[in-house]
Amino acid sequence: MNENRAGLGYQNFEEVRTGHIFYIDKTDFIREWWENADKVTLITRPRRFGKTLNMSMVECFFSNQYAGRSDLFEGLSIWENYQTGDLQIENEKYRTLQGTFPVIFLSFANIKASKYADMEYKITKVIADLYNENNFLLDGNLLSENEQEYYKSIKAGMESKIATGAIHSMAGFLQRYYGKKVIILLDEYDTPMQEAWLSGYWDEAVRFFSSLFNATFKTNDYLERGLITGITRVAKESIFTGMNNLEVVTTTSNKYATSFGFTEKEVYKALDNAGLGGQKQKVKEWYDGFSFGAYTDIYNPWSIISYIGKKEYDTYWSNTSGNGLVNSLIQTGIPSIKQTMEDLLQGKSFQAEIDERIVFDQLNGSANAVWSLLLATGYLRVEKFEQVGRLLTKVYTLRLTNMEVESIFGDMVKKWFSGNTEPAYNDFVKALLLNDIDAMNEFMNEIAFQSFSNFDVAKSASSKDAPERFYHGFVLGLMVELSGRFVITSNRESGFGRYDIMLTPADKDKDCAYIIEFKVHKPLKEKDLAETVANALNQIEEKQYEAELLSAGFAPEQIRKYGFGFKGKECLIG
Repeated sequence: MNENRAGLGYQNFEEVRTGHIFYIDKTDFIREWWENADKVTLITRPRRFGKTLNMSMVECFFSNQYAGRSDLFEGLSIWENYQTGDLQIENEKYRTLQGTFPVIFLSFANIKASKYADMEYKITKVIADLYNENNFLLDGNLLSENEQEYYKSIKAGMESKIATGAIHSMAGFLQRYYGKKVIILLDEYDTPMQEAWLSGYWDEAVRFFSSLFNATFKTNDYLERGLITGITRVAKESIFTGMNNLEVVTTTSNKYATSFGFTEKEVYKALDNAGLGGQKQKVKEWYDGFSFGAYTDIYNPWSIISYIGKKEYDTYWSNTSGNGLVNSLIQTGIPSIKQTMEDLLQGKSFQAEIDERIVFDQLNGSANAVWSLLLATGYLRVEKFEQVGRLLTKVYTLRLTNMEVESIFGDMVKKWFSGNTEPAYNDFVKALLLNDIDAMNEFMNEIAFQSFSNFDVAKSASSKDAPERFYHGFVLGLMVELSGRFVITSNRESGFGRYDIMLTPADKDKDCAYIIEFKVHKPLKEKDLAETVANALNQIEEKQYEAELLSAGFAPEQIRKYGFGFKGKECLIG
C-alpha cells in the first residue's frame, strides 16, 4: 500500500499512480482474472467500490496504448515476484503481457435519461466517441471503400440497428490493424437499465441492449476477453439472452472477493498510517459490514478515504448518486416492505429468499425482489445463509449493513415528507408530544393531503392497500423523528385498515407513553369519521393495549391514547 494523499474522486489508474494518490494495491485482480480465462465476466458490486478504477487499471495493464508503462505497476503485486504461503508467485509472464492488446474501454455511467430517445442518443454518442478516438484506422488501405463509408456513418444519433453492431465492427477493425484479438471493457453497464425502469421505457431498452450485448460479447469472433461491471445482475432473460459464455460474479461469489472494496486489514493499516489507529472500532461500526462470498469485514472505499481525509464521521456514501431506485422501491412498496424496514431500523434482522438475478419487472410486487436488489446494492448484509427443503431453497438472514446505511435510510424516510410537508410533519410530532389535538388534526391533514400519493404510485398499488402504504411510511417517519427518545413498537394486523403504534419513552419522567390506533372509515358501518375514531379508541380499551405499559410501571395518567380515522386523504384524530 502506498502512503500517499487521500484524494477523492480518482477513477483513472494512471492519474492515481503518477499523482501519488492514496491507493491500496488491487492489481492481483489482473492475474486472477487472466488465469480464470473466462471469455466474458460480469462482476457486480455496490456503487463506489472501486469498479471504475479497477477497469482503468486493467486497461492500463493490457492496452497497447500503455506499452512500456512499467512505471504504473512497479512495486505492485502484479509486477513483483512474491511468496503467498508455500507458493512462489512468478510474475515474469505478466510483465511481458503488459501493453500488448488492443483494448476497447467504454462506460455507461453517464447514460441517464428520462426518455428512451435521449438514452439511445447518449449511447450512440459513446460509440461515436470510440470511433473518433480511432480515426487512424481510416488512413492507408486497411478499410475497404464500403467499410470507410460505414465508419463515417457512425455518429451520435445513428439508427439503433447500426449502433447495436458498431462495437463489434470496431473490434474487427482493431483486430485486423494490430493482428490481435481485442479486450472489451464495459463499466456500469446497468446504469441506463435502472434509469429505463424508473422512467418507464424498460421494454424498449431491453430490446436495444439485448442486441448490443449479443453482438459485442456473444457473436464476436474478434473478442479476446470481455469484462463487464455494474451494480446489479440483470436477469439473462432480459438483456443477456443466449449468452452462455457469461461468467457472473455477484456479491455472494468467492471469485474476486477482495479485489473490490477494502479488507479490514487494509483499512486498519491505512488508519495507523494516518494516525487514526485509535478510531478502528468506531470506523468498524460505521463503515464495515459488507461481505463478498465467504469474505466478511469488507469496507466501502469511498467512505474510508473520505473519513481519513476529513477525520470526521458522516454518511459519505449517501452523498454520492444512486439512491433513487432504492428510495422509490421502499417508498412505494407493498406494506410488508415497510414493515420489514421498521424492524431493520430497530437493529433487527429478517429472513428472505434471494435471487441475485434482478428481474426489474418484479420489483413493484415482490418483496424478495426488493431485498435482492438491496443486497446487491450494499444496503443489506448477509448475517447467515442456509439452503432449506428438498429443493435447497436459498434463505438469507439479512440486516442493515452498518451505521452509515442506517443513517442513509433515516434521511431517506425524512425526505418522503420533505418540501412543503416537512414543517407540517415536524410540527405534528411537536403537537403529539404536547397533547395538542387541534394542532395534530391540522398538521396531519396537511401531511396526508400532500404526501398520500407518494406512497401510492407503484404499478401494483391498489385502492385497498393505498392507506397501508401511507400508514407504514408515516410510522417509519415517526421512528426516525423520535429515534432514541422513544422505543416504537407496532401490532401489525394489516389488511383490515388497522395499525397500532406504541411509543414507550426512554425517560418516563420526561415523556408520556402513547398508544395510537389507525382505522379506515367503513361507510357501510360508520356514519362519519367521528364514529371511526370512536371505534378506534374503543378498540384500545377493549384489547387492553395499555396493559404492557402499566406492567412496566407507567401510571394511567402517563399514557396518551389516540384514534386516527382516515377517509381517503381526510384524517380525524381524537
